Amino acid sequence: MNFGSDNMGPVHPRVMESLTRANDGYALPYGEDALTSEVTDRIRDIFEAPEALVYLVALGTAANALALSALVRPWQVIYCSRIAHIVMDECGAVEFYSGGARLSLIDETHAKMQPGALRAMVERDAGLDFHAMRPGAVSITQVTERGALHTLDELRALTAIARDHGLPVHLDGARFTNALVALGCSPAEMTWKAGVDVVSFGGTKNGLMNAEAVVFFNPEHAKSFDIRRKRAAHLFSKHRYLAAQMLAYLESDLWLDMARSANAAAARLAAGLSGVAGVRLVH
Repeated sequence: MNFGSDNMGPVHPRVMESLTRANDGYALPYGEDALTSEVTDRIRDIFEAPEALVYLVALGTAANALALSALVRPWQVIYCSRIAHIVMDECGAVEFYSGGARLSLIDETHAKMQPGALRAMVERDAGLDFHAMRPGAVSITQVTERGALHTLDELRALTAIARDHGLPVHLDGARFTNALVALGCSPAEMTWKAGVDVVSFGGTKNGLMNAEAVVFFNPEHAKSFDIRRKRAAHLFSKHRYLAAQMLAYLESDLWLDMARSANAAAARLAAGLSGVAGVRLVH
């Protein structure tokens, strides 16, 4: 039994098979290939968002940092949990790609921002003058860095605060699908219907080799993303190999099946640990 990170896990065989099939002949580069077009349509269908703009990158850090850099200006603030992945595990990538935007750390419970603390910080910053950095965006992680799950009501409570102050909302969905199957809701209900403007739709933590999708539900927020992705060296020339992974992921509900399997294994582990003297499950 191995309790290491999901980063240590293998790639699903169907994903490897998809890469092998894609490795045949020639295809247009830089996302102009047929597989990328097919993946874009599939993601739009899944999210019930026909106007969404979809961009593939290889890494979750790139997905988060580039998405947030498109939402804010260098003199703005991004509000997130004190222990958010963008704070603790991305080596300043958000600050780097945004040109200096600051992360404002909000009090949390199991990495879920406390709505009252978020509102207080946003209102404080909104009342400051031109000497101070301005409110820019809110970033939420689902599932959180502590394995906790935001309910749909909890998501809406946070996005409502952002809406009250005209702030766009980013969702770090590295483990998006685990949350989705646990809640039993649709991708749309957990994103744009809940007030999310852009999601980092993860795959690497759920059986892919190296493919994530940045999905903008409001195209206005994505105006500079293609340039930012290229300038950051995250636009693959042989883009079809990212698309091939994501296409296999989304075919025949593989993405959902893998998340259900992972959640079931976690539930079995929790059940076993709960019977051990001195062990208390926190959520």
